[in-house]
Amino acid sequence: MTTGIRPTRRVFTAGLSALGLQAISSVPSLAQETWSPRGVVKFVVPFPAGGNADAIARLFADRMAEGLKQAIIIENRAGAAGAIGAQLVAQAPADGGTWLFTPSSVLVLGPHIRKTTYDPMADFEPVAIASRSYGIAAFRKDLPAATLKEFIALAKAQPDKLTFGSAGFASSTHIAGEIFHAAAGIKLTHVPYKGSADALVDLLAGRIDALYDPVALPKVQAGNLKALAIMGDMRHPLLPDVPTTKEQGYPELSNVWFGLVAPKGTPKAAVERMAAEAARVAALPETKDMAIRFSQYIDFAGPQATQAALKADSASYAAIVKKLDLAEKS
Repeated sequence: MTTGIRPTRRVFTAGLSALGLQAISSVPSLAQETWSPRGVVKFVVPFPAGGNADAIARLFADRMAEGLKQAIIIENRAGAAGAIGAQLVAQAPADGGTWLFTPSSVLVLGPHIRKTTYDPMADFEPVAIASRSYGIAAFRKDLPAATLKEFIALAKAQPDKLTFGSAGFASSTHIAGEIFHAAAGIKLTHVPYKGSADALVDLLAGRIDALYDPVALPKVQAGNLKALAIMGDMRHPLLPDVPTTKEQGYPELSNVWFGLVAPKGTPKAAVERMAAEAARVAALPETKDMAIRFSQYIDFAGPQATQAALKADSASYAAIVKKLDLAEKS
């Protein structure tokens, strides 16, 4: 059972495939750079601290700072499913001082659902894709369902009574739920939050029933929540016994990547230097090991491949939003 539409997917680990090696080799070597940062370098993360967007941004920022010999400050600007932080960066000086480290949904999904003050294709310079997430379909521990099939039966028996949280209206975790519910023929009430961490708190407290978000990983491992599916076509290495949605006959729901973009007009040398630093960090074994701990896997791509992903995923999500009639009514 599928919707027939899903975003494009690239699955490879940096340094372990021909595509990954090609992507990294397409970034200029550090010896070729002529640009170095002057003053403060800031990564704006458009979601609160404590979520996966924040975690992967800090992982890369700390290690990229070592290569740049320049501290990188993380500034969390949450709200409107990432649109507030994205707007801040779109309007920032294009001098290499301000960068947006964001889930792809902020650029390829949100603008199809609600009007934004920025154009994701015209207002940003693509820099790099750092990682992709293992989405987790997580549920409160005492929910009377031990499998995805049982959860669907439970939801069908009480339409709109069960609730699911998300990182905000028009966020990827919101749309993942909507795609799954449409495919399964069920209806749940959506409860939007400012970020995944806030939604996780309410799921643990039993105030909502479900959350389709990788941020649930440590609580699932601790036995505080139950995971009934991994929202893709690959099982999670830290939850090997949890089947994927694809294995259970439902769509691949998670295709979110996390990456770096800059204000339009940022010098090419700055973009290439930051992409090279991101490539270096992505190739470190410790980066891969740490990313898995917060339910992500390294999947590096340079500026050109990032631009291609933005265009392809934006077109795919536009079709999904139209098919499911998810756009805000003006």
